[in-house]
Amino acid sequence: MQNKHYVIALFLVLALLLSACGSAAAPAGNLAETQEGSAAAGTYERLPDEAYEAVEYALYPAPEGGYVGDVMPFVTDDGTLELYYLYDTDHNGQGYHPIYKYSTKNLYEFKDHGMVLNYGQMSDPDPALGTGSVLQDPDGLYHLFYTGHSSLGNSGKGTECVMHATSTDRENWVKDTEVLFNAPEGYSSVDFRDPEVFWVERDQCYWLLIAANEPTLGGVVLKYTSTDLKHWELVGPIFAPLKQYMCECPDLFCINGTWYLTYSWDCVTYYAIGDSMDGPFVAPRDNILDGKGLTDGNGFIFYAAKTAEIDGNTYLCGWLGRMGMSSDSGMYRWAGSVMNHQLVQREDKTLGVKAPDTFADYFTMDKIVPAVPLTDGVEINGSNISLTAEEDGYAQADMGTRPATMTLECDLRFDGEGVVGFTFGGSDRDETWTTLCLDGRQNLLHYEGYEIADLRTYEPSAITKFDFSLSDTHHVKLVCENEIVVMYVDDYKALSSRITHSIDGAHIGVFADGCSASFENISMKIPG
Repeated sequence: MQNKHYVIALFLVLALLLSACGSAAAPAGNLAETQEGSAAAGTYERLPDEAYEAVEYALYPAPEGGYVGDVMPFVTDDGTLELYYLYDTDHNGQGYHPIYKYSTKNLYEFKDHGMVLNYGQMSDPDPALGTGSVLQDPDGLYHLFYTGHSSLGNSGKGTECVMHATSTDRENWVKDTEVLFNAPEGYSSVDFRDPEVFWVERDQCYWLLIAANEPTLGGVVLKYTSTDLKHWELVGPIFAPLKQYMCECPDLFCINGTWYLTYSWDCVTYYAIGDSMDGPFVAPRDNILDGKGLTDGNGFIFYAAKTAEIDGNTYLCGWLGRMGMSSDSGMYRWAGSVMNHQLVQREDKTLGVKAPDTFADYFTMDKIVPAVPLTDGVEINGSNISLTAEEDGYAQADMGTRPATMTLECDLRFDGEGVVGFTFGGSDRDETWTTLCLDGRQNLLHYEGYEIADLRTYEPSAITKFDFSLSDTHHVKLVCENEIVVMYVDDYKALSSRITHSIDGAHIGVFADGCSASFENISMKIPG
């Protein structure tokens, strides 16, 4: 037994030395091998801590001293993605939500342009700004349609209205002094916002879609048309799900001949499908691509997303809410950090999401992953970890200190009656472990800061549905940047989280609760 522990210790030292050699890339999927741990209880030890240093946000930026609210994507002629957004702070005054802008060519290097449009005076229709859209007309002039919001009610015309600004360089915008229009008769004058404007070649006119509320229908997406971007004619509702009070931030786009309408409410971004841009649009049974609170309105995880098409790829651009009253609870407040997913059209025409392909140009260096068992029932073989847990227990392995920014990929097989996933913690600073779960018992992905020993005690709060019966093997990818951890499964669903328990030197591991699981072809990459 003494010799066995000596071999394991010597191998771990060599593995850690190799992982520290950042100048040389390791082979893809290189999981530093260790032998299976002793069967005697209490003989397992986690890996030693490594140095940890937080990084500047490259993938998920937020402005210094502020937060990213609703995003308005615009793609330039040279393929640059500009993200106009509502700037939020913890100390908004009477006027709030000026429009700021980021730009990027690759979704991992963002230029901060600062403020491009300020809010108005209290006597104006727009002492607060709301979401809108940007487009270019045939003469090269740029147009920004946005929401004006005034709690004073715009002299009785309504709290919210559609407003307009123009620019020749997309940096300096000039507001029109007049309101374009308010809510039509029969619709709420308080909730009338988020104009999305685009040219429709088929109809030889512009469409404007806007979120509105009608007493009998609830939240609807209204359609207007115009030939000159000045005079608008109401057509009527193009979509009414009969579920939400509002359909905020509507967006309409096409992938391979199928039309999709995205909209947001309940702290969630939803979508519906249509065969034509005219509709009808029908929401699939599961029309949520990222997380949500277990009860509606329970926290902003991925919200107000709109699309941008670049080089044939469609991206869903939104934001991940900032931390709420308690960390690692899945309860996120309005506005936070930029969050971009790449859309995937599935065979049945439903949508999925995956990490942007451009991230492969950012995470270019393979990192050796050491691994040791923390419990019985763990077998480590090359780049594979097999876990076997008793029905009322769990098995766990430690893979060492989590880099501040990284991707981790693996193929996962497990029986559908258990819960498996990733653990964070186990450092000298904090020995406890929390769990990011693929939950076959409830067909959910979830994270909410529960310790692994309490996993069966509490119900999940930050979730997204997932049907594990669709495949025997699931491909899982984690993208991590400081406390932001995004889990993608099968290019279908994402669960975006802020996991403070995963930073400041915390370790990352894998676990299985009440089942057997195989994490195969494990590989980790960090920026080169």
